[in-house]
Amino acid sequence: MEYKSLGSTGMKVSQLCLGAMMFGAWGNRDRDESISIINTALDSGINFIDTADVYSGGESELIVGKAIAGRRDDIVLATKVHFPMGAGPNEGGNSRRWILRACEDSLRRLNTDYIDLYQIHRPDPSVDIDETLGALSDLVHQGKVRYLGSSKFQPSAIVEAQWTAERRHRERFVCEQPPYSMLARGIETDFLPTCQKYRMGVIPWGPLAGGWLSGQWRVGSESPGSYRADRIPARFDLSIPENQSKLVAAEALARLSEDAGMTLVQMALAFVAQHPAVTAPIIGPRKADHLASYLGALDVSLESSVLDRIDEIVTPGTNLSWNDAGLVPPSIATASNRRSPQAAT
Repeated sequence: MEYKSLGSTGMKVSQLCLGAMMFGAWGNRDRDESISIINTALDSGINFIDTADVYSGGESELIVGKAIAGRRDDIVLATKVHFPMGAGPNEGGNSRRWILRACEDSLRRLNTDYIDLYQIHRPDPSVDIDETLGALSDLVHQGKVRYLGSSKFQPSAIVEAQWTAERRHRERFVCEQPPYSMLARGIETDFLPTCQKYRMGVIPWGPLAGGWLSGQWRVGSESPGSYRADRIPARFDLSIPENQSKLVAAEALARLSEDAGMTLVQMALAFVAQHPAVTAPIIGPRKADHLASYLGALDVSLESSVLDRIDEIVTPGTNLSWNDAGLVPPSIATASNRRSPQAAT
């Protein structure tokens, strides 16, 4: 296992980050098996774990907390805040009130005194970024958080946060967590160069494109069922033209991986990991055999000829579907933001 600095922090993290979203009710309901997978990952050399308070309503954090007991000092632990954790109007978002409370809740569930990387799970247009950074900075100064990160921020929001931190003397975001895969390459245009400019670490999620690059989605084969497909049908329904395009691309990529003598999973992870802006792709195993297949990617390096062929299949800087972009900008998602009303005649 190799280790890289997370952005400019000097903190060393493994070349793969273990994502914990699938541990709990959203994925593997067997807590003992989930703990075993986490320990296997740690034994393999992975020292970087990413979770979030919202995953399975806090259950993921509880599982991670139990798994790392006795090993905490050897682990770079990341979690996130933003999504509602209750029915109350103030039980979510990026306000000072919620962030301070949510951090205490996460610390309790994780059974730890500090969080290495505390991330804002989504931007919140209703909250001034200085309000958010101020609350996060207080957590750093209190010793409850070591570093701050964002997730699914647009490049303009990343820049705004960096400038606000500099001008208001706040702690800054040192890491960003976007979606990135061979089928969702939109972040290559402006997003990744922006992170490089500010020397931010990048820990992409979804390197297998939600399962599209697992090797199970093939032309002529029955569509594999999954919890994610049931939960987010717009990303998998083959009656949608964009998803048909993904299926065709996934088939071509699968054939390419076979010709190159590797699995599609290995090629997908290696593709993301080899981008110069990427620190560590996030893997999200639900079963032990999933983890084993992901670890196999550590032995793979993609040659230029393979990378060129990938570019021919999916044009650099493009997403085959906006549904895979993680966060569709409000300027696009909301029709009224891109259409002027017709004048009355």
